[in-house]
Amino acid sequence: MLKTVQRLLLLLFTTVLLFSCKKDNEIQIVTLPVKEKTIDFGFNLDAFNVVHDTIKRGDTFGTILDHQNLGGNQVYDIVAKVKDTFNVRSIRVGKPFTFLRTKDKKHRLQYFIYQPDKLTYYVIDLRDSVMAYKKTRPLTFKSRTIAGALNGSLSETLQNLKVDPSLASRIAKIYAWSIDFFKLQKGDEFALSFTERFINDTVYDGVDSLKAAFFEYKGKKIYAFPFSTDGSKGKLQYFDEEGKTLKNFFLKAPLKFVNITSRYTKRRFHPVQKRWKAHNGTDYAAPTGTPIMTTAAGVVIQAGYTTGNGNYVKVQHDKTYTTQYLHMSKILVKRGQRVTQGQVIGKVGSTGLATGPHVCYRFWKNGVQVDALRLNLPTSTPMDAKYKQAFMQQMTPLKKELDSIAKTIEKK
Repeated sequence: MLKTVQRLLLLLFTTVLLFSCKKDNEIQIVTLPVKEKTIDFGFNLDAFNVVHDTIKRGDTFGTILDHQNLGGNQVYDIVAKVKDTFNVRSIRVGKPFTFLRTKDKKHRLQYFIYQPDKLTYYVIDLRDSVMAYKKTRPLTFKSRTIAGALNGSLSETLQNLKVDPSLASRIAKIYAWSIDFFKLQKGDEFALSFTERFINDTVYDGVDSLKAAFFEYKGKKIYAFPFSTDGSKGKLQYFDEEGKTLKNFFLKAPLKFVNITSRYTKRRFHPVQKRWKAHNGTDYAAPTGTPIMTTAAGVVIQAGYTTGNGNYVKVQHDKTYTTQYLHMSKILVKRGQRVTQGQVIGKVGSTGLATGPHVCYRFWKNGVQVDALRLNLPTSTPMDAKYKQAFMQQMTPLKKELDSIAKTIEKK
């Protein structure tokens, strides 16, 4: 009897703790937090004994399952039943997999889940009837607009702004005809509007597309807006705020990322020959093996070796312009071959009269060698007037957004 009374008193005391007086005649109910379910791969993981692991060197599908309690299922039977959906030989070292097992003492394997990438996963159901299926995680896209000032390289600056630094190489490609990124200076401003991918609405998966941008270059803002003149499914080109294409007839440089070590001049002390002479090109230093690109489309008219030039390639672009690329470690094209703008024609080296790995870029206009960095080179065909109105309607709000967020940086 005494124990019964004690239990009742304890229950009453516990109940009272859940209530507190807020004001006279008012009772506040305290709600205890409820643990949220852990959902992944379409399963409530709380209902299983979960084991996460990765494929290790020497692992096979069979060895991974060998130590699991599969009941009557044999590995070769499983492989035969799922082969049309999941090729067990496709598993790769370092890729994650998950076991979902029963929570009882037997820990019988219910599901095997393999993730070949962040977006895709395969589920093998090992319960009563073995089957497999492939699933893709839902993707969401979120727009983001940022502004900043260069502090270090573009990739470093983006990383500091918590943006996927790989976007830097995409931006450099878009601006390859209009900006020499090695001439950008610390403090130069920029603004970017882009979309980012998220897996399951939470896991960041990088930048999906660039919607608009500007970079301050030599005191001027150079804008870039993507637009297709072939409809929604056409190839995107990038134009400035006036509808002028950013893609010029010539690239700014024969390397993606460059360091100019010697410029075109009529008088330079040659580091090998130890005498003063003209330097009729621009030297871009880069590690041996760095890809060298032709700066415009054309035909290879020379590809070979001389004592001074080392391995070199010369390209005729039209009746007016010719370019040459010297000191290659390797030539990748042949005489008479037609090449496209940006095509890799060789690798950086130090063959011929060179003190270190670089490419000497030479330029002819009407048969006379000139300084490519001082030329006003021809641009590509401008946007057709019939597309101009649609472009302006698409571009105007994007430019307004870039300019607006840039003003907040200027105020700081």
